[in-house]
Amino acid sequence: MDYVDVPLRVRYADTDMMGIVYYGTYPVYLEVARSEFMREKGLSYRSVEEMGYRLVVAAMEIKYYNPAVYDDLLTIRTSVSDIQSRGLTFNYEIMKDGTTVLRGKTRHICVNADRKPTRIPAPILQVLQNDGVP
Repeated sequence: MDYVDVPLRVRYADTDMMGIVYYGTYPVYLEVARSEFMREKGLSYRSVEEMGYRLVVAAMEIKYYNPAVYDDLLTIRTSVSDIQSRGLTFNYEIMKDGTTVLRGKTRHICVNADRKPTRIPAPILQVLQNDGVP
């Protein structure tokens, strides 16, 4: 499975009163990783939007393993699986120093400018199914 690793340093604002990354911050980290995954493949999320499409989150699953704290340098490994005509799944593993902090996935549905579910356009599928833009 092809993946992209994204480094991310924990900011103080990301933590709770115990100095641990607040659980509600992780979906933001996943969004950062998803955007960077697309950019690395040669098709920014902005480009997808400019084509008139959105990949909206329909479901999210997160399992926490170990805490991350302020100033930790995290690596977010992102990949895509289960690509279907109208949707796909992004998979994530957040690590620090080789230890798993979190594993998760987000399921996305492609919608058009009218917010109606639609087939994922060929240029987007090509990027996701292959190793980036040909």
